[in-house]
Amino acid sequence: MDVAVAERAFQKLEANLEELTKIYRTLLDLVRKEKEILIRADREALDENNAIKEELLYKLRAQDSLRSRYAMDLAGIVGGDVENPRLLELAQKMAFNPVAADRLRTQHAALDMLIKRITEINKSNEEHAQTALSTLNGALDNIKETLSGKKTYEKKGGYKSGPQVSGNFVSKEA
Repeated sequence: MDVAVAERAFQKLEANLEELTKIYRTLLDLVRKEKEILIRADREALDENNAIKEELLYKLRAQDSLRSRYAMDLAGIVGGDVENPRLLELAQKMAFNPVAADRLRTQHAALDMLIKRITEINKSNEEHAQTALSTLNGALDNIKETLSGKKTYEKKGGYKSGPQVSGNFVSKEA
């Protein structure tokens, strides 16, 4: 194994992981902000926030495909699983550079923590959105019911009031 080649492959992977961490931190800030926007019910701010979030997700997909390729390259060099490289496994295989192995473990832990936190907040945001939608649907149903009037117990027939005479004329024929 060529240590210099392994170092270059590690540096590419490390730079990519730092970029991923930065994007995930930005995404975490966005989902926290999204919660506040949902509570305020500010539709324009929510649209803007969603556009930024979508752009970040595209960046994440691109960086993640690069991460996968860089991890495969490093796994091939250090003798790891090339088909499904794992950061912690790569850190174990990098016994020749314990500092780099520790940095991989640290970046793995940071990414894992960020992803878990984003997932938790995103689920909470989804619950807020669903609650708001059900409340809105309930209010709309109440408005519809009020405008359409009651469907039962309405006065349908009427009593004809007129001159006080006994009986009504029905037919001339006898």
